[in-house]
Order: sequence, then C-alpha cells, then structure tokens
Amino acid sequence: MVIIVTTDYERLAAINKSHLWHPFTQMKDYNNADPLIIERGEGIRLYDAQGRAYYDGFSSVWLNVHGHNVPELNRAIADQLGRVAHSTLLGMANIPAIELAEKLVGIAPKGLNKVFYSDSGATGVEIAIKMAFQYWHNRGARGKTTFITMNQAYHGDTIGAVSVGAIPLYHDVFRPMLFPSHVIPYPYAYRHEGGAAEALEGTLTLLRKLLETRADEIAALIVEPIVQGASGMIVMPPGCLREMAALCRKYDVLLIADEVATGFGRTGAMFACDLESVSPDLMVVGKGLTGGYLPVAATLATDEIYEAFYADYHEQKTFFHGHSYTGNPLGCAVALASLKLFEERKIIEGVRAKASFVENKLAALKERPHIGDIRQKGLMIGIELVRDKGSREPYDWVERIGVRTSMRARELGMLTRPLGNVIVFIPPLVSTEAELESMIDILAESIVNVTEGSRAL
Repeated sequence: MVIIVTTDYERLAAINKSHLWHPFTQMKDYNNADPLIIERGEGIRLYDAQGRAYYDGFSSVWLNVHGHNVPELNRAIADQLGRVAHSTLLGMANIPAIELAEKLVGIAPKGLNKVFYSDSGATGVEIAIKMAFQYWHNRGARGKTTFITMNQAYHGDTIGAVSVGAIPLYHDVFRPMLFPSHVIPYPYAYRHEGGAAEALEGTLTLLRKLLETRADEIAALIVEPIVQGASGMIVMPPGCLREMAALCRKYDVLLIADEVATGFGRTGAMFACDLESVSPDLMVVGKGLTGGYLPVAATLATDEIYEAFYADYHEQKTFFHGHSYTGNPLGCAVALASLKLFEERKIIEGVRAKASFVENKLAALKERPHIGDIRQKGLMIGIELVRDKGSREPYDWVERIGVRTSMRARELGMLTRPLGNVIVFIPPLVSTEAELESMIDILAESIVNVTEGSRAL
C-alpha cells in the first residue's frame, strides 16, 4: 500500500470540499478551485493557511472596525471568560448586557431608549418587524399589518427579513413562503434618466401616494438609511431619508432603520441616521457592534413602542420572542471594549478624514473606460463597472466581471467581494492612509487588468 502524505493545507482543503457548505457561494465553482483558508489575522491583514497575506478590503463582510487580533478586544473577552461565558436574559440579566444597553442608548439617535438583543442583523430585523406588527396590535389598530420596503433592499435571510427584502436573485425562489410587502424605489441616481433630483422626487412621490391611500393598513417602512448595501452601494440623494421620516410621522407609520451595515462609523457618523438628524422608531444594529469579534445584534426601540407591550400579565401583551444567546456576556463585553476604542481613538473623526483621502485617490479612476460610477459615503464604496461608459450598458451576468476583478485583487493581495458588476471597497476603519493607498492601487490595477485586458495602469 502506498501512503500519500499531504500538507495540512491539502488536508483542510479536502475536508472543506467534502463537508463545508458556504453561504452565498456556488459550490460547483468553489470546489473546482483551490479554496482560500484563513489561518490568522493581524491588523488589517488576513493570512491564509499557506502563509500568504491579504488586505481585508471588505472588512470580513463589512463588520471589522479595529482590525484583527486587537489586544484590547482580546482582553475584554478573556476577562469576561473568567467570570461567566453565558447566562440567559429570559427573566434575568448580566452585567455586560446592562452596561452595553446603557452605552447604546447614549450614542443612538434621540428617543431610542430600549434595547433588545439578538445575534445577527437578520434576527434583529425579524425583531423589529414583529415589534412593529405587535405594537399596532396591542394598541388596537389591528388593520396595520403590512410593510413598505424599497426596491433591491436586503435586510437578511430569515423569512421575515426576506419578506421585506426585494432582490429578486436572492428572494424570488422563496416568494411562496413570504408575506407581501409594498415596494417603492430606492433613489438610484446613476441609473435614473433624470439623475439624483428626479430619482429623489420619484421615490418621495410614490411613498407619499402610498401613504395617502393605504396608511391605515401599513405598520412600518423599513429602510437602509443613506446607503443601500447589497444592491450595489447605492447612496441616497441628500434629504431623502429626512423627507421619508417626515412622511412616516405625518401618516402615523413607524420607521425602521436597518443600520446593520451602515452603523458604527462606517458612513462617517456613528449611525447613518445621524447624517440627516433622523430618529427612527426602531433601529437595528449589528456587524460592527463588536468590532467584528462575536455575533451580537440589537434592536433599539422608543419608549412609546415599549410601553405598548408594558401591561398586566393577563393582558398577554408580552413580546414573545427571544434567542438562546440573547445578550451573551462575552459578546456584550467585547462590544463595550469596541465602543471604548471608538472614543479613545476618535474613530469617527478619523473616518471622515480617511473618506476624503479615499475620494481623492479614486478620482483618477473615473476616467477609465469601464468605470461607470463610483459611489461613496464614508468608508462604504462601490465601483460600478460597465461595458460601455457612454450608454451605461452593464456587463452581462455570464461575464462574471465582478467575480473576475475580485479574484484578480486576491492575486494581488487584497480580499473583496463583488455585488454583481459593483466592486465593493469597505476597509477596516482603522486603516492608515498608506494602507488605503495600497488597497486602492490594487483595486485600480485589478479593474484595469480585467476590463481593459492590460497588466499595467
């Protein structure tokens, strides 16, 4: 018998292909290539099992804030481990969950005074939807049962979150399982013939008409504030969120802000709602909450919503919802440490300066023949690639232009992930200007290599 000795990478790759099913991944494609297996992280770089280093150009799916292997965050988890790893919030509390709730209320938009924990953005959205529905039910307005969402919205992958999602590629197959929602357009200036002004007016006009005629049956509008992420990093024209919030107030419809992707400094403010001084009725946060360390999310609510559930036991107005790991002490402890770093290192102020630096560096790319649009808010950036710049003709799906560009970036030492023909650049917030410049150089070279067939800029 011949014994074949394999490297540790080969062993892991074989197990990966045999047993691991990856999210948002066509496994036939994946299993026909050598898998990327991350072994460790340091600063804003990740290192694979073969020792190669990569910039984390999309913050490990949009959630890394302070980099990897951060001593202060590591210590927070280790210290909490010496006390208790988990205890339930069902009928009791724990110290980190209490302290984090106070901290979140202190930094959230005005009026969001109650915190309900969960473990992911999707579960946080489920909670917000159910709270909005039951809020009206408890108040006796039982006809208010439907929701408004926005075209190409993404709010997570659980059934309720998908029901208020509107990306056909992700959601249509599940349509028979979902409750229907009203859909209005997210103002997409680049793809609107009238540009930003008409895109904005079109959205507000349709929302206004819908509320004028059907507000009595609508529980809430859910929105990705300022930047719609999974649709291709679409940035709202100024004033849009503020006007939408005003319309919701006028017609007595709740506003749910999904800040899972936009929260914790990503847009240049602690929350995107802060950019237009909007205080929603419900706000969902996740991703960057723990600095990218542990799965903790939260749904924040106003006192008015909370009080609709506050009643004698026999009235059965309790919010019957929860998760096994709700308010996990380890996750809450590292979230507190992350928020402390925000203050000590002035992360928000740094994002604003770095965003300006990135905008200036990306300006030169706008003249390339296949870059249709560069959209940016803070350190959320999307670069839309097009076949024809003049007509804005998109690349066909089968050309996999975004995938190929991202794979070229990986070859050059940076990880990112495309959204169709849009290349995403969402670096960790602590990235230095030198690191940002290096990542942008890789982005530019990758785009030129793939779209222009050239190996040089």
